Amino acid sequence: MPNSTLKIVAVDLKNEAISAAWLDLLDHYARDPMGGGTGLSAEAKANLVGALADLPSFHGAMAFVGATPVGLINCFTGFSTFAAKPLLNIHDIVTRDGHRGQGIGQALLAWAEQRACDLGCCKLTLEVLSNNQRALAAYERAGFAPYVLDPRAGQALFLQKKLQAD
Repeated sequence: MPNSTLKIVAVDLKNEAISAAWLDLLDHYARDPMGGGTGLSAEAKANLVGALADLPSFHGAMAFVGATPVGLINCFTGFSTFAAKPLLNIHDIVTRDGHRGQGIGQALLAWAEQRACDLGCCKLTLEVLSNNQRALAAYERAGFAPYVLDPRAGQALFLQKKLQAD
């Protein structure tokens, strides 16, 4: 069960203190092996908050235990052409080391599900590294399953093509 002082709040990136804590948590995630292991680039640190602050498709929340920021979830709206409705994609989710296993991730996923419902979305989507067993188990507990249209065709894979050098 989550700590009784756990609070999930929508991110206000125009608030300097919140945006600094949010960026620190995102960098913490980027330093983790499941987040790439290198941290955010100087360019990302300098530009990310401003780029997202006015982006209407961004929906994020932070988890606090007391006044301490301990987790975040970043989501973006998309669209399902098959359902002709919006969807919400969970792009990042992290719980700070030392606070994992306390239900914080589940609380953040519940926040995203409620936000998706409030937006009239038909589904939540996310991608996860195939060897991240802890995250896979957490997502399964929250009701996520591999994306399959027809079992004979197999499950969907998440692919990328980088368009510019990092």
